[in-house]
Amino acid sequence: MAAEGGNGKGAAGPSGARTYPDFSAPTVDKVMVEERAAALGKRSIKKETKVAGLLLSIAMMDLTTLEGKDSPGKVTQLCQKAMRPHASPEVPPCAAICVYPKLVPVAKHALAGSSVKVASVATAFPSGLSALDVKLEDVRRAVAWGADEIDMVIDRGALLAGEKTRIFDEIAATKEACGQAHLKVILETGELGTYDLVREASQIAMLAGADFIKTSTGKVTPAATPAVTLVMLEAIRDFFYATGKRIGMKPAGGIRTAKQALHYLVLVKETLGDAWLTPDLFRLGASTLLNDVLMQLEKERTGAYQSGDSFSKD
Repeated sequence: MAAEGGNGKGAAGPSGARTYPDFSAPTVDKVMVEERAAALGKRSIKKETKVAGLLLSIAMMDLTTLEGKDSPGKVTQLCQKAMRPHASPEVPPCAAICVYPKLVPVAKHALAGSSVKVASVATAFPSGLSALDVKLEDVRRAVAWGADEIDMVIDRGALLAGEKTRIFDEIAATKEACGQAHLKVILETGELGTYDLVREASQIAMLAGADFIKTSTGKVTPAATPAVTLVMLEAIRDFFYATGKRIGMKPAGGIRTAKQALHYLVLVKETLGDAWLTPDLFRLGASTLLNDVLMQLEKERTGAYQSGDSFSKD
């Protein structure tokens, strides 16, 4: 059965057996993708464009706290920072706060009346190694508590074992459980081993109904890299050409500096164009990135760096 735009459902064939979209994906040229990703990181960016890019990167950030010591107070403070990262009115709010399901009501209350979304990890994050009914209940509960977005993890062991239809079915079921909430599918690229498998996993996720595909949980090394992000962006581009459907992208984990953030924006612009340069279609998973971007903005404004102590560490 040919791909039909990612409706997330396998169809019943003439014999009653389920049939699936075509999961096949082009082979990735490792040398080419790594060289191109590196080259795009060397682009010279003029001052006005740099400032615009830094402000845009803030608007695209998902501020994240996913630690065992997370508390209502910590989440509330992070929400305050997401709504107003800086005293200057030119600095926009962040895109979302990402928390564990238990803390979704806290974030929802703290963000009431703002544009900042509440995202929640689910589906036995970060391993994905629970029974499907447990994963789906995790999703439904997070949505019922107010999550606008769900960040799910795939079962990497199943994918590495070649169980592609199982991955497809789990993503499709998770999408259904999300209701009106957007679904980000985390591939955990650092555990997949090859660019070819990353490309194929991206294809499966998009066909199954993902609204976004995401590199990593932030719990595995390596996490996001420019090269693996480029592979996923190219998968999104080809999916758009085939179906007309725009899928979002979220690199996450290990993105700590303003220079890195600008590199990722260049990757998006050169691969997908300006249409994807919006928080609706591109996010940066960030826990420590925001302060470095704010420091760079201050340097562009005043000509001097401020100390990192000038900004909250939340």
